[in-house]
Amino acid sequence: MKVQSITLAVMLAVGFMVSSATTASAEDVKYDLKPTTTMKALLTDSIGKRMALRLESGEEIEGTVSVVGDHLVLVSKLSKRDFFDAFVSIDRISAVIIRAR
Repeated sequence: MKVQSITLAVMLAVGFMVSSATTASAEDVKYDLKPTTTMKALLTDSIGKRMALRLESGEEIEGTVSVVGDHLVLVSKLSKRDFFDAFVSIDRISAVIIRAR
């Protein structure tokens, strides 16, 4: 009887921790998509955040957005490429992939 009670209590505690963790991470995402939002504005709001950029060619570049200019974005700390950064043409980005959970 005691083992069942303890098991139930542990399962409930783990369930509460998991639900609170997912709620906290969902609140961290603060992207407000408006009809007038541009790729440059989205990238500017993402400076310092890690994300993946899918290019028109199909290639995907994952890293941290460092600087956003008028035509280029600097992506630093590239995934799977130590000591490399990338300058990417904003016009060639087809999708921005952001970890939301």
